[in-house]
Amino acid sequence: MDELNKALRVAFADTFFMYFKAQACHWNVEGMLFSQYHCFFGKLYEEVYSAVDPMAEQIRAMGFYAPSNLPELYSDKSVQEQNNYADGASSTAKIQDMLSNLAIVNSGVIASLNEVFRLASDLNQQGLADFIAGRIDAHKKHAWMINSSMKA
Repeated sequence: MDELNKALRVAFADTFFMYFKAQACHWNVEGMLFSQYHCFFGKLYEEVYSAVDPMAEQIRAMGFYAPSNLPELYSDKSVQEQNNYADGASSTAKIQDMLSNLAIVNSGVIASLNEVFRLASDLNQQGLADFIAGRIDAHKKHAWMINSSMKA
């Protein structure tokens, strides 16, 4: 169970990180397509955030504690901070850069969720596996929408 808890904590931290990155895009998006992407990023961060509390409750249901401070949360994540913005400053990033970064983070979330699913299935934890399967499906949809938005 310790290995499953560790994997779930990583998926939780990755999910929280994606929520924050999507919200930052929502806050900082600019340009001719502002309204469209402000709404898109808003819906994305709201959906991802909706999984945070249930994931923390899954950690608690296994008898462990959810992260209780930002350094702990940040150290648990597996996705890396991206700084591939064209101008080097995340606060003035272009929409394409924002989408590219979200695509990378989302891929990391899917990878960490897949690890939790594998371990939960191996340990016969069907409830957790079912919950995680739903999250994987949601992030695959996010991938489709983000990747489709990046096409010219």
